Amino acid sequence: MTSLIVIIIIGLLGGVAIGLQAPLAAMIAQRLGVLESVFIIHVGGAIAVAIPLLLLGGGKLGLWPTVPWYALCAGVLGIAVLGSTIFMIPRIGVAAAIILIIAGQLAIATTVDHFGMLEVELRQFSLQRFLGLGIVMFGAWWTLRH
Repeated sequence: MTSLIVIIIIGLLGGVAIGLQAPLAAMIAQRLGVLESVFIIHVGGAIAVAIPLLLLGGGKLGLWPTVPWYALCAGVLGIAVLGSTIFMIPRIGVAAAIILIIAGQLAIATTVDHFGMLEVELRQFSLQRFLGLGIVMFGAWWTLRH
C-alpha cells in the first residue's frame, strides 16, 4: 500500500499543477480565445503523454474497447473544467475560480463516494465530511464576497 505521505505529496503536486495551469490557460485564452486555448492545452497534453506511451509500446491502449462508454466522457469533462476555469479567471481571479472548482469537485465527489457510483468504493457520508464540505463551501462564498 502506498504511504499516506506519498499520497499527500502527489495530491499537493496535482493542486499546484491546477493552480498553475489555470492562469496559463487564461493567458492563452486572452490572446487567442477560449476554444483555441482548450485545444492547444489538450494537444500539448496529448503530445506529453504520447511520448511515454510510445516508449511503452502503446501500453494497454488496445484494451480501450473494454472501458464503459460513459468513462470515455472524461475527456469532455476535462474540456468543461478548462473552459469554465478560463472563463472565470478574468472575471473573478485565480483564487476564486479555483475554490469554486474545488467546491464543485467536493460536492460531486462526496455524492459519488456516498453512493459508490462509477465503480468507486462506497464511503458513507459522515459528520466529518459534512463539516469539511461546509467549511470549503463557506470558504468559496467568503472568497467571492471579498
